[in-house]
Amino acid sequence: MTTTVQPELAEPTGPSTQRGQRPVPPTFDSIPEERQYRKEQLAAGFRLFGKFGFSEGVAGHITVRDPENPEWFWVNPFGMSFTQIKASDLLLVDHSGEVLHGDRPLNRAAFCIHSQVHKARPDAIAAAHSHSLYGKAFASLGVPLDPITQDACAFFEDHGIYADFRGVVNQLDEGERIGKALGPHKAVILRNHGLLTVGQSVAEAVWWFITMERSCQAQLLAMAAGTPILIDRETALQVRAEIGTPLAGWFQARPLWDQIVASDPDLFD
Repeated sequence: MTTTVQPELAEPTGPSTQRGQRPVPPTFDSIPEERQYRKEQLAAGFRLFGKFGFSEGVAGHITVRDPENPEWFWVNPFGMSFTQIKASDLLLVDHSGEVLHGDRPLNRAAFCIHSQVHKARPDAIAAAHSHSLYGKAFASLGVPLDPITQDACAFFEDHGIYADFRGVVNQLDEGERIGKALGPHKAVILRNHGLLTVGQSVAEAVWWFITMERSCQAQLLAMAAGTPILIDRETALQVRAEIGTPLAGWFQARPLWDQIVASDPDLFD
């Protein structure tokens, strides 16, 4: 694995600041090396979902494409706690639903949703979904996130709404409709259901989910307190260009990655 660095972007400079370099996503010399890295990132993502309290019984799933065959993806076993998932526990599934690696059960809803999301978005390496508290509460409103905070601007005009909830997703056609509602965006609000995010890395997809969940919480609090003041469109787009890119999403997940590696080293097993 090779880690490269690039000049700092969108950072202030002046007498009290020093322009440095920050990491960028690693590159790999072999498929097995990249596969192991993606699996470890996926296990870390589940641990973070557990730490943030995003679990709701057996619901919720994160997937990442296999680097050898993009038609295959790695996913969490059905009914396993987010807080206990290790890289070795993950299932490898093809887009017909056959488990190619692993001996635990597969969540049918995970397959129906993620196989179609990955199909609709060839550029998306990873996708994340759970029944998080504020995400599902906000989703019941059937409205988009407003640009009321800097963080929410990452999703300004960059998330869809799926407004056709038909119960637990057990059919591929509903996964296909979710993929269409996602469109070219980084996220989709599933009305009466929850949130789903995608990214060019596991870290990016997980970060978008975490910050979208918190943006839902912030908007619910603001709406309960009064009438939020919106950031104007030009400014919102400018902020999105700075904090809403794939690289920005990956980089903002780095502190969380460092924390979970330190607290949960067994995720690498």
